[in-house]
Amino acid sequence: MQKSETDSGWLALALAIVAAITAARLVFLAYDGTDLFVDEAQYWFWGQNFDFGYYSKPPLIAWVIGATTTLAGSDNPFWVRLPAPLFHAAAALILAALAARIYGRAAAIWVAALYVTLPMVTVGSLMISTDTIMAPFFAAAVLFHRKLVENGEGHDALLAGVMVGLAFLAKYAAVYFLIGAVLGAILFRDLRLSIANWVRMILACGLVILPNILWNLANGMATAEHTLDNVGWIREGNPLAHLNPAGMAEFFFSQFAVFGPIAFAALILAAIRPGREMAWRLLVFVVPAILIVTVQALLDRAFANWAASAYFAGSVVAVAFLLRHRSWLIGAIALNAIIAVLLPVLTVVPGLTLGNDKPLLARWLGREDMSLQILAVAKAQGNLPIVAERRDILADLFYTGRDAGIAVYAEPPKGRPENHYAQTRALPATATGPVIFVGEAAPECAGHRVDALGPLDGQGGAYAKVPLALYRLDAECLNAP
Repeated sequence: MQKSETDSGWLALALAIVAAITAARLVFLAYDGTDLFVDEAQYWFWGQNFDFGYYSKPPLIAWVIGATTTLAGSDNPFWVRLPAPLFHAAAALILAALAARIYGRAAAIWVAALYVTLPMVTVGSLMISTDTIMAPFFAAAVLFHRKLVENGEGHDALLAGVMVGLAFLAKYAAVYFLIGAVLGAILFRDLRLSIANWVRMILACGLVILPNILWNLANGMATAEHTLDNVGWIREGNPLAHLNPAGMAEFFFSQFAVFGPIAFAALILAAIRPGREMAWRLLVFVVPAILIVTVQALLDRAFANWAASAYFAGSVVAVAFLLRHRSWLIGAIALNAIIAVLLPVLTVVPGLTLGNDKPLLARWLGREDMSLQILAVAKAQGNLPIVAERRDILADLFYTGRDAGIAVYAEPPKGRPENHYAQTRALPATATGPVIFVGEAAPECAGHRVDALGPLDGQGGAYAKVPLALYRLDAECLNAP
């Protein structure tokens, strides 16, 4: 569909739609009864100390959370999560501007409505993630790239580079933008940039991400090592040794839930139907992420959100296709809107069950309570330091126990640290005296006394089926070879 309507006059209505939905999300967020998830608590912890990189992710999400909670003067979960709906609101309006530029006013308004109601955006507005922080910058990079191929002006190349650099500082998946830009230049003559503009864009991106690159070099390429851990088949001698066709199918079909069933079907049809030249010029920023992560799922594993970057430009493509089938477009947004209402409601009554004892949101419950149990025992034992082996336990202990006055440490790693806590907060090798150990079993402590302090109560939440217990033992035991 070529632009047949003016690309102006869309902002007021698109802004009203996005603002209304975002305002409702902020209200629900204020009454959200869930605990911070493992990753959210970890990002909050990172945000307490400014750095140019962290163990498993680039730094932007930590900076955003740290700035928000500092300005608010509160570490309440509301303030930790506050940027999430705001960043998605910004992304919705940027994508609307992209749609207006290519397809016109009507497309812009529909794109704003579709994107802000996507299932992945609803979830990403309830809990803060790197995908959420990446969203507006990746979308802006695509917008400035579009402007660049239209007018060839150097400042748009610089802006595209800055935006993709910021997206990269949020999540390394921003590399899919560069893959898309190169693929577009190969496939379409009108998407080819001048050498000068390529240089401007790459240099601008490089300058933005340079501090993170230097941090990685100074820290043993910690984030790169973690990425290789996630893409496990790279470390295998034979990447075809453990093919996972079921995992590949699960990932692919999960995308109908991530993007919405009608919207994802429209995206597939837009990709395979001939005569959609403009759609394919956007699909270069969509297809690579989905294909690459699908292959990753086949070779090892992949989480449903790993192709999230595909759905920024993908929202514009889906709307452009569905504008010819207006009833399906309305249906897509209506179906997504139902999810956009139900999920926030569930966070207000997180203990809701459906005929059994397990809450629907069990993964987001019981974490604070577990930490409070552990901290209470540590206080009763004379404010002894706490040592834990699990990343999820450590994440919430640092968050919930931030004002408890009790030292918290990770179990000393045997080999390369497997998480941020083991890397930066492991029990010192010089530590002596008794500590409280949290684990599923007592560590082997030949020659050292270990006192079992009893099991912990999972309270039907995230740890309901995890046999965690507390032990009092000597620090020297944990540091023994």
